[in-house]
Amino acid sequence: MTLPEPRPDLGLRDGYHSPQVDVPVRLNTNESPLPPPPGWSARLAEEVGSIEWNRYPDRQAGELRAALAAFHGVRVEQVFCANGSNEVLQCLCLAYGGPGRRVATFEPTYALHAHIAHLAVTGVVQGRRRDDFSLDLGQVADVVAAHQPVITFLCSPNNPTGLAEDPASVRAVLDLAPGLVVVDEAYGQFADWSALSLVEDTRPLVVTRTFSKTWSMAAARLGYLVGPAEVVANLERVALPYHLDAFKQLAGRLALEFTGEMEERVGLIVRERQRILAAMGPMAVTAWPSQSNFVLFRPESRKGGEVWAALLERGVLIRDTSSWPGLSGCLRVTVGTPEENDAFIDALREAV
Repeated sequence: MTLPEPRPDLGLRDGYHSPQVDVPVRLNTNESPLPPPPGWSARLAEEVGSIEWNRYPDRQAGELRAALAAFHGVRVEQVFCANGSNEVLQCLCLAYGGPGRRVATFEPTYALHAHIAHLAVTGVVQGRRRDDFSLDLGQVADVVAAHQPVITFLCSPNNPTGLAEDPASVRAVLDLAPGLVVVDEAYGQFADWSALSLVEDTRPLVVTRTFSKTWSMAAARLGYLVGPAEVVANLERVALPYHLDAFKQLAGRLALEFTGEMEERVGLIVRERQRILAAMGPMAVTAWPSQSNFVLFRPESRKGGEVWAALLERGVLIRDTSSWPGLSGCLRVTVGTPEENDAFIDALREAV
């Protein structure tokens, strides 16, 4: 007997990986450098005993969705929750993609938009951003007119560039795109503006968010979407039964009670981000403005891969993006604690 062959296109897809190396300073995965507030941990420990472990979780995640709806000032029917924002993206591709359909991305951008679409047997068309990584509306118009995508992905702030889309650009894309416009705001709390203000039941726009970054809950793998109630109903049709466990629902609901602490963390990271950018000013690097919790930069005196290795030798791990489309020679560093950022700045100064 022999094992069956996997689907023919699977060998063309590599998984999405971020190298994990045991170093003193790890700034490569855009996680929060701080743990959740102690009060959240205490509340979670108090309430976990109330979970009926022998019963399936609430299939509708009703209490969590109600808390998120109140937090964003929308209706419960406009909120969908899943295992990280990546599962939200997967459900979008399962519900609206499929053979003969396409999604559009504008590179460089978050690699999983295209990767998840491919896994959902959906075609991907890729436009290009300008040299400064801003969105080229002329390019958007050409791509959507030629390919009629069912989903047009935007990432704001954009990963890995850190730039946020301005309201006029998002509105313009909504006017141009024939299908859904998905604004991925995994880093939205760090930015000056959110597309959540544009969400309406009659507008083909959804915004995805995650608890991984500003809520310091990357280990929980919890994300959600805010959008038209009709879209949410379609996502519920493709999600697996009881896909969101009871512990995760509880953790997310309790996190929303600590909004003040979350906002303090955001403020610290924004200040540290600006400090990193200021420190890079006199160095032999080009750094791009960021509204996220990371900074994209390109060393000018050495190759990006060489600088990445030199930083690693000094105990600092960042993300080598130098081989990614449109990012020749570029590296990306996550904003860490002040002490971690000091270590990175000192190591970078030596490396370049």
